[in-house]
Amino acid sequence: MAVQKFGSFLSGMIMPVIPALIAWGIITAIVVNIEQFSDGWAVADALSTIVGPMIHYLLPVLIAVQGGKMIYEMRGAVVGAVATFGVIAGSDFLIAEFNAALPEGQDPLAEVHMFIGAMIMGPLAAWLMKKADGLWEGKIKAGFEMLVNMFSAGILGFLMAVVGFFGLAPVINWFMDVLGSAVSFLVENQLLPLTSLIIEPAKVFFLNNAINHGVLTPLGVTESAGEAGKSILFLLEANPGPGAGVLLAFTIFGVGAARATAPGALLIHFVGGIHEVYFPYVLMKPTLLLAVVAGGATGVTTNMLFDSGLVYPAAPGSIIAVMFATAADSYLGVILSVILSTAVSFAVAAVILLADRRRNVGGDDEFSSAVAKTAAAKGKSSSHLDNLAGAAAVPASSTEQIRTVYFACDAGMGSSAMGASVLRKKFQGAGIENVSVTNKAIAGLPGDADLVITQQNLTDRARVKEPNAIHVSVDNFMNAPEYDDVVELVKNSGASGETAAADPISAPAGSGGTATAVKSGILTLEQIRIHSGAATQDQALQEAADILESAGAVTSDYLQAMRDREATVSTFMGSELAIPHGTNAAKAAIKASALSVVRYDGGVDWSGDHTTFVIGIAGVGDEHLEILSRIATLFADETEVAKLKAASTEQEILDLLSAVNEG
Repeated sequence: MAVQKFGSFLSGMIMPVIPALIAWGIITAIVVNIEQFSDGWAVADALSTIVGPMIHYLLPVLIAVQGGKMIYEMRGAVVGAVATFGVIAGSDFLIAEFNAALPEGQDPLAEVHMFIGAMIMGPLAAWLMKKADGLWEGKIKAGFEMLVNMFSAGILGFLMAVVGFFGLAPVINWFMDVLGSAVSFLVENQLLPLTSLIIEPAKVFFLNNAINHGVLTPLGVTESAGEAGKSILFLLEANPGPGAGVLLAFTIFGVGAARATAPGALLIHFVGGIHEVYFPYVLMKPTLLLAVVAGGATGVTTNMLFDSGLVYPAAPGSIIAVMFATAADSYLGVILSVILSTAVSFAVAAVILLADRRRNVGGDDEFSSAVAKTAAAKGKSSSHLDNLAGAAAVPASSTEQIRTVYFACDAGMGSSAMGASVLRKKFQGAGIENVSVTNKAIAGLPGDADLVITQQNLTDRARVKEPNAIHVSVDNFMNAPEYDDVVELVKNSGASGETAAADPISAPAGSGGTATAVKSGILTLEQIRIHSGAATQDQALQEAADILESAGAVTSDYLQAMRDREATVSTFMGSELAIPHGTNAAKAAIKASALSVVRYDGGVDWSGDHTTFVIGIAGVGDEHLEILSRIATLFADETEVAKLKAASTEQEILDLLSAVNEG
């Protein structure tokens, strides 16, 4: 499990950087193809100057930034990037010294692209920064915090750069030299297909990213940057053929749920590039490892015979990504490698499945069990695996402790803040004290979540940002029945130990509690209204925007931003409450934090949901979150909602909303 978790962590560092790798690959492909098939082009010559610095400096630093950010947010990212530059410079220095001493005529060493160095140094430097900050947390004299923070990070970055230069760089250079020699030996002796004996089983146990991005990508980049302009190494793991063959065999010869779900899984795997969907089918029948190994070896052999390869890594391992990355002279070989690996994998899997059918094994229970094993092996829930098994929205258990929970919405300041407050209250009631519950914009999810809760139509977007987290979809942030399941899930995960860091919602910067938030003008008596009649949703939006604009909190553009939000996702929260606010792109229209509160006794049809209270939100920073937390607590309690509905004056509503929450 520890090795699988390590593989998932590597994936979390690499996957956000893949777009930059693809951009580098496109530039490289343009340069290589023009050099091969024409006399040159000035633009291509100019672009060629980007290729080297981008792969040698930019990509490793981006990996280090992501790895550092996963450990200690932006502070860790900065220190990790500085430390990684030390490794890069140290490697270059050693190689230059070695090449300068070579006898004339001997081939010089190629520069080492520090992907592995970045994967080590980025998280390590960030972890040390986090530990160092913990040593003097709360001990710094007031007024000197910034000075200490800046200099401590700078000094640690310097020290880690030195460690990387003199300590880690020689080790990585040696390691990459050994790996390169091993690969060269396999290629020269026609033994490269044997790598499938390691790679294909490793994929099933989620070690594919550790092997592909930790080892094959750096070696392949060095090879593709040379005279060949391509590398077969990029295809050792990314070839979708072996998995496609297994899924095709289940589509034709499978039984029960496995057969019914295989066609959809085949499409997701082959076109979408999500290889994990075929892992449960192999785990269901471990003998199918023979099929994927045979298919993988066939694909590697085909590419060796045709001398075919990719210009840059294909990620995700989709046939579309593979075709885009294929070198100009390699299309025949690459296409045949995918077709033949699929055919061989299919043939071997078909024999195994037909033999099992004669023995009457391999029913629905076995497939469901395999899906559960795959999710357990990954350590988290996967949307694609959940869909295969028809899993519930909230899994019954988690194999890892759940410590970090994010409520996510598009802007991160309204529905997610209130949902986080409700869940935090439930955790407190259940005696759970060591789990951080934080609201985030989906775009700001950092990639380190154990559990993410979103509205149903935002869950797919959140999965992209947090691929390794458990995801729970709700349609009512106030009283979602899933909350009780989440509480049980967290308790069953065995979360224990030291208390998590203070949550920014429960103690927002500069806030002195709910009363302070109200006194500061975020919610005043003039911003509360009671109407005896009904209103349309657009009328309610207009009134909320007018109140906020009159309070000097927003510009006139904010109304359209509210409408845009409703067109994307409803801000109805449950408990007869809607909290309209602008989209994340409308922050320029917000001048200050403020709330508007309007009670429509005749009700509002809010996209099909009956709404009595419409609370408009404009938020700058965290100023408004404390009172939102109070509102969330009130509306999660039916008795409190009844009091708000029975209030006869705006002052009574203000008093109820501004009362300090003792619980």
